[in-house]
Amino acid sequence: MDPRYSAQDILLCDLCQKAALQSHCECCNVNLCVVCVGKHLSNSSHRHNVVPYKHRTSTPNYPKCPNHNHKHCELYCEKCDIPVCSACISSGKHKGHDFSDALQKLSSKTKALENALEELERKIYPTYEEIKLDVDSEIVHLEKHYEKLTTAVTKQGEHIHKEINIIVDKRKTEIIEMKFKHLAALHKHENDITHNTSDIKQSIIELRKILDSNDVSLTLAYKSRNAEFRSLPPKFNVSIPSFSPHQINTEQFHQMFGSLSALFITTEEHGYTMKTPEAVSCPPVKPLLDEPKLITTIDTWYKYLYSIDCLNDEEIWTCGDEKIMKLYNLQGKLLRSVKTKSGNEPCDIAVTMRGDLVYSDRGTRTINIVNNDQIQEVIRLQGWKPYYVCSTSSGDLLVIVVSDYYKQSKVVRYSDYTEKQTIQFDSEGKPLYSSAYHISENRNLDICVADYGAKAVLVVNQAGKHRFKYTGPPSSTKGFFHPRGITTDSQSQILTADCNNHCIHILDQDGQFLRYIDNCDLQRPWGLCVDTRDNLFVVKCFSGKLKKIKYM
Repeated sequence: MDPRYSAQDILLCDLCQKAALQSHCECCNVNLCVVCVGKHLSNSSHRHNVVPYKHRTSTPNYPKCPNHNHKHCELYCEKCDIPVCSACISSGKHKGHDFSDALQKLSSKTKALENALEELERKIYPTYEEIKLDVDSEIVHLEKHYEKLTTAVTKQGEHIHKEINIIVDKRKTEIIEMKFKHLAALHKHENDITHNTSDIKQSIIELRKILDSNDVSLTLAYKSRNAEFRSLPPKFNVSIPSFSPHQINTEQFHQMFGSLSALFITTEEHGYTMKTPEAVSCPPVKPLLDEPKLITTIDTWYKYLYSIDCLNDEEIWTCGDEKIMKLYNLQGKLLRSVKTKSGNEPCDIAVTMRGDLVYSDRGTRTINIVNNDQIQEVIRLQGWKPYYVCSTSSGDLLVIVVSDYYKQSKVVRYSDYTEKQTIQFDSEGKPLYSSAYHISENRNLDICVADYGAKAVLVVNQAGKHRFKYTGPPSSTKGFFHPRGITTDSQSQILTADCNNHCIHILDQDGQFLRYIDNCDLQRPWGLCVDTRDNLFVVKCFSGKLKKIKYM
């Protein structure tokens, strides 16, 4: 409590802060008791105008100067950002500075405080509340996710133990069978030797009888078997089986058991966006599913299927190793077929913002547009061949073009089918692209290219300045990263097909690895696209099939 106020709310003197005030000096803006009035008036260095407190005028209540006693700060130094009195100004410390009225400054500061309070109450605090709810939700999700991980590892361990037990039982059975076979052979050999030994003993007895009897007829009739007995039985040699345990390669065993992707915890400056009062109640962004789900598989009957693009959420264009491009619905029904103008296989296709089909024909060096049943050549190149194309949010076309003999690659932007921008070199004049395959524009207008030759995803901003290069997650047990198809979703996440490792990589818009999709029988994934509901369509190149996958 302010010491100038008693329990009975009596106003006290500003000087002694003990007695009840009676007067007010309008010049010095000081409240005075009867005793202190005389003391205050004795200071002749200032002009005074002491009046009864109840007769005081509405004099502005300027703050006291901390450096000069009995002075009030009627001005505000803009440069020093402090209130000052006339003595402060006379001292020369604020020479050349701009001043404003202290009460006017106070008014503007008060307004700023009111605005700050309103922002805290209506924007900042609700945003932090929402962030806390998101974090709480992540914690709940984390418990479930790690429980699933633990269960999966336990099941894998049980499976491996089961397989090991099967192998052990099989080896034991083989050992028992070999033992019985070995014993049987030895017993037969023993029986043969025993039989011969018995015959030899009998021959010895007969010979002794003949020699002892002096019977000439017995002697003449005896047939010796010594020659038979001299032929000893064959020696029984056995190659006794042995067990040679292979040394366990811990690294290979870990790989065989299964890989666990690394945990990446990063902080992103400006990752959260301040909410407006209207937006505070908006739902959070779509989370990734713990396990992506295969929704459907469509057989396009191509021998090799290369590229796809969604016409809408129910129909999808396809192209492959034929001169015909096909439109399917999600039930696998062929709705439409379009033959290329030249009779060549299309290299790539894209659907424009207006719903027209665009395809590249490297054989004729042209970009063509299909409008209803009419095909129109809109771009023809010289010295370069168009390969992969995508349609941007602004209606432009981004085309990967390759020079003759495949010496150079670049990205060209066409606006109204006129070259508007070329992206080929980085800031040091080095080529950005090697053997680029597919291209996509992200929601933040970044240009994302899957460069198979460089084994990387290369991302530049709208102006063509290099942003980042992704070559796979920092820690991975998979083989070399070989990107083919590439697309982006509503969350500005980048999805790219890793054909050699039979999986999809999901990255955030800044190139941070989020997770794999590797559980939906993705043999040789190639082209990719995402519909407006963030369903992923994946081409299985060598089977002619495409899969619809839900991953968010």
